[in-house]
Amino acid sequence: MASPFSLPELPSISSAWGPPATGTSTSTLSFEGAPYAPFSKSDKLGKLADWTQDSSRDGRDQRGGRQNYGRGHRDPYQAYGASTASSFQYQNAEDESSFSVVDSGRTAAKPRTPFGQGGGRGGGLVLRSRGGGFAPTRGDRANTGSQRGGYQGYQRYNAGRPGQPGGGNDGNSRGGHRAARGGRRFGWKDYDRPQRLRDASVAISSEWKIIEEIDFNRLAKLALDIKDGEDVETYGFTYYYNKSFDRTGVAEKRLQVIDTLSYNPTTSDDPVIQQLAEKDEAKIFATDSILSMLMCAPRSVYPWDIVVIREGDKLFFDKREGGPLDFVTVNENAIDPPVEVSDPAGKEINTPSSLALEATFINQNFAAQAVREEEGKHEFSHPNPFYNPEEETEPLGSRGYRYRKFDLSSATEEEPINLIVRTEVDGAVRNANGEESLITIKALNEFDPRAPGAGGALDWRLKLSTQRGAVVATEMKNNSCKLARWTTQSILAGADQMKVGFVSRANPKDKTRHVILGVVGYKPREFANQMNLSLANGWGIARSIIDRCLNLPEGKYVIVKDPNKPTIRLYDVPQDTFVDEPAEENDE
Repeated sequence: MASPFSLPELPSISSAWGPPATGTSTSTLSFEGAPYAPFSKSDKLGKLADWTQDSSRDGRDQRGGRQNYGRGHRDPYQAYGASTASSFQYQNAEDESSFSVVDSGRTAAKPRTPFGQGGGRGGGLVLRSRGGGFAPTRGDRANTGSQRGGYQGYQRYNAGRPGQPGGGNDGNSRGGHRAARGGRRFGWKDYDRPQRLRDASVAISSEWKIIEEIDFNRLAKLALDIKDGEDVETYGFTYYYNKSFDRTGVAEKRLQVIDTLSYNPTTSDDPVIQQLAEKDEAKIFATDSILSMLMCAPRSVYPWDIVVIREGDKLFFDKREGGPLDFVTVNENAIDPPVEVSDPAGKEINTPSSLALEATFINQNFAAQAVREEEGKHEFSHPNPFYNPEEETEPLGSRGYRYRKFDLSSATEEEPINLIVRTEVDGAVRNANGEESLITIKALNEFDPRAPGAGGALDWRLKLSTQRGAVVATEMKNNSCKLARWTTQSILAGADQMKVGFVSRANPKDKTRHVILGVVGYKPREFANQMNLSLANGWGIARSIIDRCLNLPEGKYVIVKDPNKPTIRLYDVPQDTFVDEPAEENDE
């Protein structure tokens, strides 16, 4: 049986706090007549019994939270005696908080200030805001709105929009320079705005098996230096560019509707790529539209998908006919992009799908109008491989196809990894010396600068001739992915110039009539540096995805961009996915 438990003998004390006045222990007697303090750094008695703190607060924030609770307890090992420093200070028994000194001398009267520089509540006093600028007070509410919810809220909403109050070019506004605040803020009650959920570009079936999920942050860290490609085969022809479009100060030109044929088949349906695959010229095949989407994937916001076919040791990157890669997006990267709404009647003309159709229509007609047939053709080695003059009645458009080979292997790899890309050029330019160079022709379109989803764009009719740099900078922000893809395609094609046209609606309410306001020419690599586009990062993304697909067994796979997250996913899909079954014939 265990011995009974007995408490140790404790010394009796006369007071309710502190060590006994006398005792048998020598350590206790040594402290007679001295104030008591903690013996070690880990002793927390001074904190647990701190009666000098205001009991009404109890370490809590008076607004109902506990944000300030325990700030003194962040470090469990405080300095020796730090908690009892205030215990030995002199405390006056009388309350001196109400004591004040009255100044009996006469003070000089303050001079009256003009309106807007001082005064009372209605004087419109200008105060320096936290962003380094100025903001009106409540006295000027009738003209500018209240200080917090009106004018400054409008500034926050337009933060970063050139030409607007609080825009990125205005240093004296709340949204101009926000480095001290650690980031920009959006509009008034922007937290109440419902989240926009987009649908995926393709329906994810239950039979699909996810293989890998890759975040855009991982892709942005990749890099691979690749040499310029070399031509394997060239097909088609191009007309020469009409230099009259480059003249500044020219009146608006109407965008014409030109009926021409232009082909953009997918990779596996290209007869030239099929021949090159049979000759074992390369292992990987793609088009410039598909490859540029992979290389610029971190800039994309809208959903898209790419079909990957693994046959033997060959790899084909395909697109779906009528899929997202066949259309041109509008203001995809804007802070407030266009919103897709339910429109069975088709009356909404500023939705993403309607704007994509309009932009695709504009690009095709502008590329056909910007060249002149009278000056002849720039012929390539072979005729257009997709055109059959016996079956087609419409004329063939100006387009050249250059099948170029790129070596994706690094310096440490002995065996080359060849990629063949079908690139496209839209025109040719002849200089004064008679030398010819190839160009690509693209078009940016303006629908309505005042409509939702315009992204704070300037009015092109007023600003394009005087503030062209500001207009281009705004388009770089609102259409970062589209411009990056165009620049990448021009570099892949080996084009010397990229002509970008500015096309606007003749009437903001009519999407069928357009006018050409001007054309700007850029060298693709210089334009890539202006918009901070790294081609090495794009090649690193393409190589990482290619390596992952080369390690997969034969079959069909799909790369899908998540519609609402910066993520791409690789799926294993059945072989008959996206294959249109032929209609069954009825037996008589």
